[in-house]
Amino acid sequence: MTPASSMNAALERQPPRLMLADPILTMTGIEKSFGDVRALRGVDVTVYPGEVLGIVGESGSGKSTLLRMMNLEDMPDRGEYHLALPGQEDLNLFTLDRFSRRMLRARHIGIVYQNPHLGLRMNNTSSGNVAERLLMAGERSFAVLRARAKESLDASEFPISRMDARPSELSGGMQQRVQLAKAIALEPALLLLDEPTTGLDVSVQALVLDTLKRLQRERRITMVIVSHDLGVIRTMADRVMVMRNGDVVEQGLADQIFQDPQHEYTQQLVHAKL
Repeated sequence: MTPASSMNAALERQPPRLMLADPILTMTGIEKSFGDVRALRGVDVTVYPGEVLGIVGESGSGKSTLLRMMNLEDMPDRGEYHLALPGQEDLNLFTLDRFSRRMLRARHIGIVYQNPHLGLRMNNTSSGNVAERLLMAGERSFAVLRARAKESLDASEFPISRMDARPSELSGGMQQRVQLAKAIALEPALLLLDEPTTGLDVSVQALVLDTLKRLQRERRITMVIVSHDLGVIRTMADRVMVMRNGDVVEQGLADQIFQDPQHEYTQQLVHAKL
């Protein structure tokens, strides 16, 4: 074999280069004030398909405000928000009317709140909470609603024997699993998690995080997780965005942020955790 043919054969054996995917979520120039308080100061966010973005910062940093805007619950003073959705026109989602925002949120965005009372009807059954999301998407068959609710609860590792229990009768960890089942019932393009383990016992936190990691691995769900707990972010995130006083002070791959933080504030956060 000639040197040239040997080189060609070696090149053929090399794995193909990875192509960069187009982002699924793009937010640009997001600004929000509450009276004299500037909650967000021209924030830009990009999230790629199948990625887990972690957003960290102390209370008042703007991270939860930003997450509510991703869920189209709050509107900014200025800025744009685009989601790459199959069959959907590419437009600034903040320009949609309230009904259109609600329907897009119901069909394409799932959310798990820190406080389950925000995401669940506490006196409905757990299966009924999940079915409610399916009803919003147009499903009307009781048998299908029941089956799909059971499937979603099972995927969130909720005990099926308790699927007709009310969330008000359940522990905090089980309530979070019902929220998760409701959030993933329609296989959303984007799953938002707002402090999903806060207030849970350490052992329960670990179980919830294990479930989230399994779902992300199996379904390649694109996730954005907000937390003040760097341990949660380190466990879950591929990439990290650090916020302070409404600004993004640093962002990068999770390993880089935790092993070699550049900004003084990030260094303080990481060293305090260590």
